[in-house]
Amino acid sequence: MRDLKIAWVTDSTACSVDDFDRNQDVYVVPMNILIGKKEYKDGVDLFPQDLFELLKENGADAKTSQPSIGIFQELYTKLQDEYDHIISIHVSAAFSGTFSSAQQAAQLVDIPVTVIDSKILSYPLTKLILEGIKASENGMHPSDIERDLLTKINTGETFVMVGSLEQLHKSGRMNGVSFFLGSVLKIKPILAIKDGKLEVEEKVRSTPKGYSRMKDYLDQALKTKDIKEVYILYGLNKDEADSWVNDLSGKYPEIKFSSHELGAVIGVHAGENTLGISWFAE
Repeated sequence: MRDLKIAWVTDSTACSVDDFDRNQDVYVVPMNILIGKKEYKDGVDLFPQDLFELLKENGADAKTSQPSIGIFQELYTKLQDEYDHIISIHVSAAFSGTFSSAQQAAQLVDIPVTVIDSKILSYPLTKLILEGIKASENGMHPSDIERDLLTKINTGETFVMVGSLEQLHKSGRMNGVSFFLGSVLKIKPILAIKDGKLEVEEKVRSTPKGYSRMKDYLDQALKTKDIKEVYILYGLNKDEADSWVNDLSGKYPEIKFSSHELGAVIGVHAGENTLGISWFAE
């Protein structure tokens, strides 16, 4: 019996990397970003650098929305002529309705579609897809791939230091009182992504203090978990993210560290100076 040919579908909150972009079996559905009265397709006609410039001019009107059910249905229908199965894995359902759109579209097509809530975003989402592709190349059945990915998802930990309280407030993720107090006191919230949902882990007063706390989180995790890779996530501040990578690589030589852009959709909510740290345990 021949191996099933699998198509991989995700959304543009996934981080673009060479192995990902070169794979002809990966299909990325863009998220929508509305700034003022103009709508953009994330990663198609709007990229992070452009986004943050536009936000400085008209950030109060920036909004994001998920792809429609019809967009997914159209793509799935097109793919069923070439593939045996689709694995569609998306940004956390707690952050966006994208997962729901994909789920509903999957009921409207003839090809089998496995829809997975990654409970995460950015490079960790990309990493899950790359690992799934590797498993499929080794002949693993889609149901087994789904099981292994869900197991991995549940080992993930992510902490994000928000770069802009103003953007967080404008996007509706922070209420007015919290925004006012945070702005006055120069507080930077560190958010944890737990079971796909955002929670305030703690509040710090500077980027260096936030970095120190994130190192503490990693130290704590390493006491009980085997972690082979750690991802530093950033808005536009790549130099600072790379500095974190260099520093952490010296402290933990047995772990592979890398830096990755968060992307435009996340920038709408968190701001260009956002920094985060993420990993999966083995």
